Amino acid sequence: MSPITVNSLAHMGAACCSRLSLASLLTGAAAVAALAGCSSSHEATPSSSASSATTAAAAAAPEVGISPGGVTTSLSAPASSTEEEFYQACHWARLWMADKPGDPHAQVEPYLAMVQASPTGENGSWNTPWAQLTPERQAGLIVAVTSAADAMCD
Repeated sequence: MSPITVNSLAHMGAACCSRLSLASLLTGAAAVAALAGCSSSHEATPSSSASSATTAAAAAAPEVGISPGGVTTSLSAPASSTEEEFYQACHWARLWMADKPGDPHAQVEPYLAMVQASPTGENGSWNTPWAQLTPERQAGLIVAVTSAADAMCD
């Protein structure tokens, strides 16, 4: 492969990339050259302060919102579930809430309490006990249950 030169960039600019200015092509070439200059056969090793900061951030537990009744009602972790899993969790929560009198929003905490107390898991928790779900999956379940109260999965 031929090296990129100013002449070849000028030719490319005139021949096939007329919308790009020569200056932008030269800037791109400079970026490629800078990146090529940064590569080497040695692997970069993170500094100990960057490494410990990354480890501390990864080990930090999410903030947990617990109701006065001891039920986890929120997590600062990003919610994680597939579309199918979300629908299943939302659907089962919605069915459970439909059997209860009153506002479905008042049933969010009792439903979460039931799921969290189940030693074997429930349909709404993908048949996995609460304690075995990752914080991201727990957050996904809470989002699905809240959506059920809002009738978002009918």
